[in-house]
Amino acid sequence: MHDFVALEAQGVVAAFLASTEFVDASAAQAAALGYASVPAVFVPHPIQDRTDAEMAALAEQAYDEVLAAVTGPAGT
Repeated sequence: MHDFVALEAQGVVAAFLASTEFVDASAAQAAALGYASVPAVFVPHPIQDRTDAEMAALAEQAYDEVLAAVTGPAGT
């Protein structure tokens, strides 16, 4: 979340990507950093044990949502 805030502060369009394990934590962190809403995309948890092929499939499944997150309004 800190990376998102740093990029947005520099005028770089950003979105937060994480696994579903971090939905609540990311909302709390965004609020603590002064962001009521952050464009975010969550993929199924866990991800650390997935194969390259499984990760590629997750990326493909999330592609449209990621694109929408970075082309929509900023989360400030």
